[in-house]
Order: sequence, then structure tokens, then C-alpha cells
Amino acid sequence: MVKGTKLYSIVFNKCPRCQQGDFFVTKSAFNIRNFDKMHTSCPVCGQNYTPEPGFYTGSMYVSYAFYVATIVSSFVLFVAMLGFDEIDLLIGLIPALIILTPLFFRLARRVWINMFVPYDPTAASHPHSVSGR
Repeated sequence: MVKGTKLYSIVFNKCPRCQQGDFFVTKSAFNIRNFDKMHTSCPVCGQNYTPEPGFYTGSMYVSYAFYVATIVSSFVLFVAMLGFDEIDLLIGLIPALIILTPLFFRLARRVWINMFVPYDPTAASHPHSVSGR
């Protein structure tokens, strides 16, 4: 994956601006006590990760899209293509979606901030030039 792309920042838990500093405090989404802990700003370039109160409210829609995509693709694969019963799918899908919640939470937040913060390859060399984005 090429550094400088939005996908790089989203997949590797990196700052959307410099793509060097970590976005979340822990690497794993499955550290249950700390899966939602974010740095307040990038440790490398200083990008503010919470530009305004309620900024991440929109990430709930992104998370919802992840859930819908998972449910629809599971239905198509298991019910339509492999012939599983809908009830069997539901029995397996509900625990899977609960287990995936921390992952979807973190991915949705990284997708959301990447929509608004552009990549700046020179950001790491001058960390205090962050505007109030």
C-alpha cells in the first residue's frame, strides 16, 4: 500500500496529515479497555484529531455502512450462493457483528477524519503549522 493515500492512513492507524503518527493509542482494536482511546493530536505533526465537539458523530454513518456491507455480503455468500438457512446465518452473524464492533468503530473514525484532513508530505518536518482543521 502506497504511503500518501487515504487508504494507507485508514488501514495502518496513521495520522491523515503526515501518515507517521498513530491515530489510536493502542495498535489492536480488540484491546477492550482501550479500543476507543485516541491521541488528542498527532505525536509527529501536531494535527488536532478532534477539530470540533461532535466531529465524529458523522462516523456513525460510516460504521453503519460497514455493518450493512457485512450483512449483505454475508447473506449473498451464505444464503444465496451456498444455500444456508437464514436463521443459521443470523445465529452466526449476530456474535460476529458484536465481535467486529471495536474494529468498525476505529475504521469509521479513521475514514471520517480522512474525508476532511488532506495528506501533507511536509507536515512532519514542520509540526506546529497546523491550522484549526
